[in-house]
Amino acid sequence: MDASAACIVCARELYDTEVQTCRLCAERVASDLRALAGPDGLYARLADSLAPGSGSGGPAVSGSRTAPLPVRLGPLSLAARGGIVTVLQTWLIDWHDLLAYTHPRWDGDLQQQLDQVVGRLLNLLPWAAENHGAFDEFVGEVAGLVHQSRAATGEEKPPRRIGVQCACGTTLKVTLDTAGIRCPGCSTQYGHSEALRLPLSERRAA
Repeated sequence: MDASAACIVCARELYDTEVQTCRLCAERVASDLRALAGPDGLYARLADSLAPGSGSGGPAVSGSRTAPLPVRLGPLSLAARGGIVTVLQTWLIDWHDLLAYTHPRWDGDLQQQLDQVVGRLLNLLPWAAENHGAFDEFVGEVAGLVHQSRAATGEEKPPRRIGVQCACGTTLKVTLDTAGIRCPGCSTQYGHSEALRLPLSERRAA
């Protein structure tokens, strides 16, 4: 590892083969992009969440005496033009500009455009992870879109927990949102960036 270089997303020390962004963060944003696309992706499922009351998985009912809105505004704001598709297209345009590529073209409806932009972002992701100065902002924005989509469709999942190893050998479970953690083995207190810089714990063979 190069002790002077840290991931711009999670602040973990980078390996010699990594530039600017660690492998874990690059893989995480790729996974988030894939979760949005496709006929069974989060974006497609937003359409099923537009009816009032559908986000909870129960019948579309209203608790008020007034007539409900024809659609739920949360999913609509994400699914409509100006939402997820536009945000991702804006990033792709920025990447094309930096690479001196021609302006990307969009074909079909919003679902088709979403699938197109995700595919192109994934193709350019290795370059962006190593070269784009605001790649950390891109990672955060994509994660936010996934979080909002899962919340809107009633599918919000807890953040993925990663095992890291304290200096005393104790394995600690942290997420990218961990504010801080105390080691139960030696009582060492780690802040957010300190916890994320700890080495990954080794998986024990079964």
